[in-house]
Amino acid sequence: MGAKTRKPTNNPEAFAMAAECLRVLSHPVRLRMVQLLLQGRYTVGELAEDSDIPNNVASEHLRLMQRCGFFTSQREGRRVFYEVAEPHLANIMSCIEDRFLKGKQKK
Repeated sequence: MGAKTRKPTNNPEAFAMAAECLRVLSHPVRLRMVQLLLQGRYTVGELAEDSDIPNNVASEHLRLMQRCGFFTSQREGRRVFYEVAEPHLANIMSCIEDRFLKGKQKK
């Protein structure tokens, strides 16, 4: 055996925040919104249409994710555009796509 490695930092408050934000992400519509927004800016209406949900439901999903700091929004006239604010979402989505969307899941 090699030299002992340090234990990872234990920060219960940070883990609680991470768990809450992961809980927010753990919805199929929200994951799809993340996937789309990683490709560019979208309006609530565009995201709602893609997910086949009403605009008000899409707005609620976006509000929850924005509260975790995942997205920012910018008003342009009557339209509000959302975009990714948290670059680590790309890593999370890459793991999800590799595991569940590229034919690697168990059947």
